[in-house]
Amino acid sequence: MPKDKKVHPTVKSVLHPRNKHRERYDFETLTESLPALRNFVLINKYGDETIDFFDPKAVLMLNKALLKHFYKIDNWDIPENYLCPPIPGRADYIHYIADLLSDSDKNGKSQKQTKCLDIGVGANCIYPIIGAMEYGWSFVGSDIDPEAIDAAQKTINNNSALKSNVFLRLQTNKKNFFTGIIQEGEFYDVSICNPPFHASAKEAQASSLRKLSNLKGQKVTKATLNFGGQSNELWYEGGELKFLNDMIYESRRFGKQCRWFTSLVSKEANLPFVYKTLDAVQPKIIKTIEMGQGNKISRIVAWSFE
Repeated sequence: MPKDKKVHPTVKSVLHPRNKHRERYDFETLTESLPALRNFVLINKYGDETIDFFDPKAVLMLNKALLKHFYKIDNWDIPENYLCPPIPGRADYIHYIADLLSDSDKNGKSQKQTKCLDIGVGANCIYPIIGAMEYGWSFVGSDIDPEAIDAAQKTINNNSALKSNVFLRLQTNKKNFFTGIIQEGEFYDVSICNPPFHASAKEAQASSLRKLSNLKGQKVTKATLNFGGQSNELWYEGGELKFLNDMIYESRRFGKQCRWFTSLVSKEANLPFVYKTLDAVQPKIIKTIEMGQGNKISRIVAWSFE
């Protein structure tokens, strides 16, 4: 017998006001959009419909349903073991960037004219999907992984709404972020990035084990990432801080070709070092935007040389 049904808040108030995922997942509606999701829906101890978030196949199917129902993406998939992103959090980044551009645009430029560069677009292509479908932005997405580029291109090819708005470029030099991607004469309104969190595979695995142990309330000794992730998606030599420092220094060379550079910063302890690096390259404006996602607070750091 299930326990007394749990009373849930109507909305997840910490998410951006325009985020379509503020309410709890409505599995009845989602399974109408994607019937295949029904095979993964179960009833928890409180009598609520849910899925097993430790099951990679269930998480993948939930994402397919969310993208189809909310963003009209009929065909989306990723190769096995690639990063399967939490869509509500990814949507928050896009909505806060829309606010940033709106607040800073003095020329009355339409959101639909916005051109965005996604550094590390990944096989999931999630930021271009949300940005294109929510705001009509055009995107160039870059990645160092040819298989990720191929997978993202399949999503673009299989969804007509993306074909005219999303374009991909392979970064052939793993040390570069903007060089080789931003071409002469191009201008971007904003660049976005979700950096690798960890400094090594060992660190990524240890972090996963801690999270799983906390979630299950018991020690877990074998990590199975329910969201997947390749090496370049999860770790970077030197970790998130080294990644951000390298990107900030390189951004200085492209200050006249991109109005705003932005990145997620997952570790609050890295912020003082990020600010120190930004002070060294001397942008005209630096902003920090906090985002609440569940019990976690993340933040976007934005800088502009204009």
